[in-house]
Amino acid sequence: MTEVLSLDDVWLRRGDNDILRGISLVVDSADRWVVLGPNGAGKTSLMTIASARAHPTSGSARILGEKLGDVDTQELRIRVGLSSAALADRLPPEETVRNVVMTAAHGITGRWREEYEQLDEDRADALLAAFGMEAFTSRQFWTLSEGERKRVQIARALMPDPELLLLDEPAAGLDLGGREELLGALTELAGDRRSPAMMMVTHHVEEIPIGFTHALLVRDGQVVAQGPLAEALTSQTLSTTYGMNVNLFEHGGRYSARRA
Repeated sequence: MTEVLSLDDVWLRRGDNDILRGISLVVDSADRWVVLGPNGAGKTSLMTIASARAHPTSGSARILGEKLGDVDTQELRIRVGLSSAALADRLPPEETVRNVVMTAAHGITGRWREEYEQLDEDRADALLAAFGMEAFTSRQFWTLSEGERKRVQIARALMPDPELLLLDEPAAGLDLGGREELLGALTELAGDRRSPAMMMVTHHVEEIPIGFTHALLVRDGQVVAQGPLAEALTSQTLSTTYGMNVNLFEHGGRYSARRA
């Protein structure tokens, strides 16, 4: 396995606030990580650093073998697939679904004067088909439902054939049907050995796809637990992470949690 992300004693400060506090983490190419924690725990900030969109205040971050601060981050970002609410807000709403996906090949959010080959169009269409969106390629992005947009965003994140895929709350705002459809697609992706390393932020253990291998639990910018899923994700670690007594249940590779 190849190391795709390495964080060593990473701190992130904004003004007088410590957003991340001494985070250390190693992600290998075959890993599928879920990141859990309450609001304000630092999950999205962690993903911002992992996607080369922010530098740590102190500590070291290496992404795909490149150290942040010593590399052109624009080129590095193309090698990292990202799906997040902040990125989605930058997508031109009038852009077609195919173009929303295809422009990721150049690391941009809207089509301008760049040229694409038939191979690019074919890849975009294949990715959309993989997420059940083949009938929407010519639709404008703004006309899609929230669940449809989420699937398009993940297809977009995969467009440049990334070596690391980061998903920041991909199921947020979805109804039960939309969530289960998305989790089915992510389960297939997690089980494919050709897929890149994956990290997914969520608030809910119910949203962990089958096939995920590791968990990182954070609270107040610090690591509560990390490691193989079965070891790091327990009733005790969830209770510490969320500041209440929680019971964790597992059935058929899926999880649920309730206040004790």
